[in-house]
Amino acid sequence: MAEITATLVKELREKTGAGMMDCKKALTESAGDLENAVDWLRKKGLAAAAKKSSRAAAEGLIGAAVAGRAGAVVEVNAETDFVSRNERFQAFVAQVTDQALAGKGEVEALKAAAYPGAGHSIADELTKLIAAIGENLVLRRAHRLEVKQGAVASYVHSQVAPNQGKIGVLVALESAADPGALAAFGRQLAMHVAAANPKAIGPTDLDPAVLERERAILTEQAAGSGKPPEIVAKMVEGRLRKYFEEVCLLEQVYVIDGESRVKQAVEAQAKKLGHPIKVAAFMRLQLGEGVEKDKGDFAAEVAAAAGKK
Repeated sequence: MAEITATLVKELREKTGAGMMDCKKALTESAGDLENAVDWLRKKGLAAAAKKSSRAAAEGLIGAAVAGRAGAVVEVNAETDFVSRNERFQAFVAQVTDQALAGKGEVEALKAAAYPGAGHSIADELTKLIAAIGENLVLRRAHRLEVKQGAVASYVHSQVAPNQGKIGVLVALESAADPGALAAFGRQLAMHVAAANPKAIGPTDLDPAVLERERAILTEQAAGSGKPPEIVAKMVEGRLRKYFEEVCLLEQVYVIDGESRVKQAVEAQAKKLGHPIKVAAFMRLQLGEGVEKDKGDFAAEVAAAAGKK
């Protein structure tokens, strides 16, 4: 019998999408033969997920959870919007979000974490869920924010279940002010982030490469005006300020009142609460962003599933 190594188990798991313990058992039952192990898993119905793993999953749910000075958001994708209303799927998202909040905010660590009451990992539970629901499901992203003093607030847009929807936002505020008041203000900021989609807190937080690329584009545009170099430089700086107002949270017009800048709203709240407030971090997840969706004929797929010609 071939030696059942960790590498062989990993290869079988990647090939079939089955759980680690099931892969070990399949290899044992198949005397270490990979192809026979695949057949064993298929016969047991444990490789069902493998057939679905290549299908685009851009629907699903964003989950959010906060507890005082910490918060977490996760994205679990599915192929269709119908799954977001599946109670078992929602329960899975809730459990995964709670695990992320408990300290496993990095997605690979989250997948390896134990699924409560199941005796196996979150990744293995997801595989079981794929087989049960019949769609490709992906635990795609997870992020966790925490402050030493202050509060983390959340907001979920287009909710379909408590704290689960299409957009999830966390805002971390550092301050000695009353945590309850901070959380209430943080929720308003989170609503702003959901609507305005900033890329960074302030100009100094922007990716230097992104900033340089934007400066180069603006410089080339301004140079085309035929103005003297000193005028071109002023034009570039003016356009950069406009760019900062579009992409930097503190420079944006606050959507809650439609007039002041976010930094002014933060300053006003700090004065009201009697303590300085620093926006330490924010995180915004929008369902399916960056995932290329299938362009197939969904109506035809449904008809085919129903046995129609």
